[in-house]
Amino acid sequence: QVQLVESGGGLVQAGGSLRLSCAASGRTASSYAMGWFRQAPGKEREFVAAISWSGGSAHYADSVKGRFTISRDNAKNTVTLQMNSLKPEDTAVYYCAADSSVGLVHTRWYQYDYWGQGTQVTVSS
Repeated sequence: QVQLVESGGGLVQAGGSLRLSCAASGRTASSYAMGWFRQAPGKEREFVAAISWSGGSAHYADSVKGRFTISRDNAKNTVTLQMNSLKPEDTAVYYCAADSSVGLVHTRWYQYDYWGQGTQVTVSS
């Protein structure tokens, strides 16, 4: 079992930055690929970014490429999403997720096995 706890959400003005963190617990958490997803009211959950277990491979949604950076520290069992140049359309609940499968880094929410409770990010215009 893997437990995930997100932190770092909040209210920020457009153009500002936020840093989300995800603390993972569980013996094998550091061997899982990790992802960030988001869900705005009335919309489906969408992929934001994902990183391989080693940190050597990262993938981003086109909408956040060049603005967001995902990273991980396996020694501390944490995954971070640095969000810069935030836009009002980035407003959503952001979820951290873990994928226990071996191989490619996945970008679909149903390919992830464990989820955090989510943290709200609100970007004002």
